[in-house]
Amino acid sequence: MSSSPSLPSSAVAPSASAPRLAGHALVEALIAQGVDTVFGVPGESYLAVLDGFHEHREHGIRFIACRQEGGAAFMAEAQGKLSGRPGICFVTRGPGATNASIGLHTAFQDSTPMVLFIGQVASDQRDREAFQELDYRQMFGPGTLGFAKWVGEVQDADRLPEYVARAFHTALQGRPGPVVLVLPEDMLTQTTAAPVLPRVQAAQSYPSPAALAELRERLLAAQRPIVIAGGGGWTAESCAALQAFAERWQLPVGCAFRFQDLFDNAHPLYAGDVGIAINPKLAQRIKEADLVIAVGPRLGEMTTGGYTLLQAPRPAQTLIHIHAGAEELGRVYAADQMINASMSCAAQALASLPVPEAVSWSAWAQQAHADYQGNLQPQPVSPLDMAEVVKTLGRRLPEGTVFTNGAGNYSGWLHRFHRYTGLQRYGRSQLAPTSGAMGYGLPAAVAASLLQQDRWVVNIAGDGDFLMNGQELATATGYGARRLICVVVDNGTYGTIRMHQEREYPGRVSGSDLYNPDFAALALAYGWRSARVERTEDFEPALQAAMAAPEQPTLIHLRLSSDVSTSRSSLSAIRAAAEQRLAAPKS
Repeated sequence: MSSSPSLPSSAVAPSASAPRLAGHALVEALIAQGVDTVFGVPGESYLAVLDGFHEHREHGIRFIACRQEGGAAFMAEAQGKLSGRPGICFVTRGPGATNASIGLHTAFQDSTPMVLFIGQVASDQRDREAFQELDYRQMFGPGTLGFAKWVGEVQDADRLPEYVARAFHTALQGRPGPVVLVLPEDMLTQTTAAPVLPRVQAAQSYPSPAALAELRERLLAAQRPIVIAGGGGWTAESCAALQAFAERWQLPVGCAFRFQDLFDNAHPLYAGDVGIAINPKLAQRIKEADLVIAVGPRLGEMTTGGYTLLQAPRPAQTLIHIHAGAEELGRVYAADQMINASMSCAAQALASLPVPEAVSWSAWAQQAHADYQGNLQPQPVSPLDMAEVVKTLGRRLPEGTVFTNGAGNYSGWLHRFHRYTGLQRYGRSQLAPTSGAMGYGLPAAVAASLLQQDRWVVNIAGDGDFLMNGQELATATGYGARRLICVVVDNGTYGTIRMHQEREYPGRVSGSDLYNPDFAALALAYGWRSARVERTEDFEPALQAAMAAPEQPTLIHLRLSSDVSTSRSSLSAIRAAAEQRLAAPKS
């Protein structure tokens, strides 16, 4: 049935089950799940849902209209990271869904809960290659590697609340991740009296007493243990429990690729980040460890140095792998012990393990932190020193500032020189794609600014990275983003590609040079403040000016040398040293 019913002028309360449009019922279901903000690009395929947002606007739920579906999906992914609940994105069929797929893939690889709602052609037009028609089960389904945990299509309006609840359960349960719900246009205009379902909470799984006893025995037998923390599903309480476990057992803790905010980087047991351009001393420490306790990470390519720090499928080290997703355990690594447990329960159980009177590896743990601190000492670069830029940001901005980035060589400066204070104190403060998706940082920063307006948010973007979603500057302006700073690092090249190109095909540059606009002038056109910086000493005054005007976002355009070897000399040295050590044959 495609005709709209006669609806009362007053909004239907989310708890009601009076007949209303299915599109309105969908918004009520989101409100029942605690959702107050969704991101998307409007489309004619889900007009009934847009009308539902208008109908229920007094309940505080808002639709943030973005400028491209990729940006909208990245914003929803960032929302999932910040809240621990599914981030919500709405896109229209066909081009809208394909544009949004980059955010879906990022959520999958980052283990971030997210629900992508896709408008679909009307049911009586299916399987005719109607306008913008796609088969989303085939496109995103479980048979494909790395898009969605589940794809559902709602054919019956009366079952819509059931599907929404299942989507939230699936996104949150086990290893968190993205879910796709497909919404036929005619279904959304049907009437339904189906009641919404209660707020979903993920079931928690606790390690068995036998597993904990075995883990403790392996730990007592070790001489050089190390913990690697990462993955999704962490809370302030579980991060605090992880820290307590490390303190009680004097264990060095490294954070998996782009999960640096799970453990206080200033803590005397912090060993550094285990990812791209890893500190060579930390890489060697992991190789020399006799016990690795991986709490939460998938142990993917970036965290394992291309599966070399931990040899796949059978590492030289004793490996205890703790993960919330049973399907992840044993998929790549034949670990010595596999524990299927939620992060909240696993960390709490580890913190309560009985501790011996003394451990033999205290000096090993202390040296791990000393190595991390030693890696914070840069070699000055002129005229614009990116290490000093990152340190200035950390020094001038308050603790708990959210930092975002996409992909590119520039991100190595942030990963190496910024010190995250730990999720247990302020919530997530690092929003970065483990999928390596370019264009993520700016949309993520806009989302963070709109969702948590009491916190400062800083996006550091490369020039190539920034222009992939630079149009979302308009979204920030239109919706009143505040305490938001974007730092664009402009060296006129796709730096990572150029680095590899010069290594593999020296002197044969092709396709990696960029023609860039005046980023400072571009920001002004979008209603932002802006500044241009070409010398290190000019950055701090520009940052102070931005902080003095928190009600208006600011873009700071950093002009680096177009000579690639000069603009990233220190970072290239870091990467080269790491690659040489990882590639060196074992003695």
